[in-house]
Amino acid sequence: MPDRNSEPLGAQEEASAKALTVGTATAAATEAEGAPRSLWSDAWHDLRRNPIFVLSALLILFLVLISLWPSLIASRSPVHCELGRSLEGPSAGHWFGFDTQGCDVYTRTVYGARASIAVGVCATLGVALLGALVGSLAGFFGGFWDTLLSRATDVFFGIPMVLGAIVFLSMITLRGIWPVVLVIAALGWPPIARIARGAVITAKQNDYVQAARALGASNTRLLLRHIMPNAIAPVIVMATIVLGTFIALEATLSYLGVGLRPPTVSWGVDISAASDGMQFRNAPHILLYPAAALSITVLAFIMLGDAVRDALDPRLR
Repeated sequence: MPDRNSEPLGAQEEASAKALTVGTATAAATEAEGAPRSLWSDAWHDLRRNPIFVLSALLILFLVLISLWPSLIASRSPVHCELGRSLEGPSAGHWFGFDTQGCDVYTRTVYGARASIAVGVCATLGVALLGALVGSLAGFFGGFWDTLLSRATDVFFGIPMVLGAIVFLSMITLRGIWPVVLVIAALGWPPIARIARGAVITAKQNDYVQAARALGASNTRLLLRHIMPNAIAPVIVMATIVLGTFIALEATLSYLGVGLRPPTVSWGVDISAASDGMQFRNAPHILLYPAAALSITVLAFIMLGDAVRDALDPRLR
């Protein structure tokens, strides 16, 4: 993961957010003048012709489907194990072989998508909501509130993501998906808050916002009706990219023993169980397949985020 304490990175994020916001506002103004397409329709027009977007979107759709209905492509139970087949290699009937406990690696890889993707999606939703709320309030009200919320954001920026998650999860006795989601959301919102703040500051300076304010629109209406629709694009882009990062973070925490734990089935749990050096040398398949599934999933979300960013960023048009 990139160093969150890097100030130049934060400046680049705010600059990108401002560019996306300006593009959204420009498209909105053009649409009002009678143009046939807005920024969003222009972006969709570009995305449909982008092979990277199409490939990553189809792959993500497939992963979401198997996470919701894994039995469609896996007939066995992920907890049905046969010790007599421990570490047995791949075969025609069992494509990925068996793990140390004699569980089918293919089945566990398919079912592992559910917990891993659920953590990533739920944590991303929490991060996006919290970050957008803090950033939009700071950018809209400015002054004291901007200083207070910006300093709070800086404090959370100073907490290393993995180290902070290890500390907090070690203090929590409750196990399962939700403690991991809550800890990731509590620590992962500052980048989105900074992006949302920059986008809102740019959007509130537009003429249509000033006109609405002059007509007596309340702060709530200004923020929700006129500013956020034109400042949400950079938040969506960042959320798409960090979703893959959070899936990888769940695997990291599970590997370190503080994330998801057995009997929960996830890629991180299986990678942790297969990390013994002797087992890997004798049966590398028990580590390679869940690790490959994790890597492909993270790459798909990052590619999707990059494609969406390129389509929405007016500087790349």
